[in-house]
Amino acid sequence: MEKLFSKDELKKIKAQREEWEIRVLNKFIVKGEIKEKFETPSGIPNKPVYGPEDIESMDFLKDLGFPGSAPFTRGVYPNMYRGRIWTMRQYGGFADAAKTNERFKYLISQGQKGLSIAFDLPTQMGYTSDNQICLGEVGRIGVTVNSLKDFEQVFEGIPLDKVSTSMTINAPTAVLLAMYIAIGEKFGVKSEFLTGTVQNDILKEYVARGTYIFPPKPSLRLTADIIEYCSKNLPRFNTIFSI
Repeated sequence: MEKLFSKDELKKIKAQREEWEIRVLNKFIVKGEIKEKFETPSGIPNKPVYGPEDIESMDFLKDLGFPGSAPFTRGVYPNMYRGRIWTMRQYGGFADAAKTNERFKYLISQGQKGLSIAFDLPTQMGYTSDNQICLGEVGRIGVTVNSLKDFEQVFEGIPLDKVSTSMTINAPTAVLLAMYIAIGEKFGVKSEFLTGTVQNDILKEYVARGTYIFPPKPSLRLTADIIEYCSKNLPRFNTIFSI
């Protein structure tokens, strides 16, 4: 790798940085920082500022790489959103599967290229609507999915090979994704052509919302199994995301 700066230039930059820390930075530190030290969630310390000396030993291709190439630090596509703008979705799901289907078709008719499904709380918890614990919660914050028939009705007449589907679902991800694959097959769309996203983030549910079904360890196993399965059978699916 060709060096960007000579040793003399780096020495000069280092001296200028030390002078800046004494003349400028330390005045603000004396006034008091928000925290004594700053670090990433992984415990890696963050410097107040980074300069040329910090990349002196960088291997460009290994540590940074070009856009669209490993290690993908600059995006998974070479031109990112200059080539195709991100998909914008309206998060939606009415209590009734037929009404949800009607809404999705309206959104598509208005130019929306991707769907984002809101499921009601019993569905998020893996309950069917007739369970007594679900009293008062069925259909309140999204569409109710009790069976494959419900899911078929949600997507009836929607071209699953042309429209991507985002599902904000975590604990029952394996079941809902299996249903999505099944209706794709029924509508004549092979799994390798299905496009979309499943949230599949059980830790967020366990820590923040409480909408988990199984304890963390088996739940994470399911999460990993879904990622592995999709990597082999649903190459156009994003298998985990959080908000």
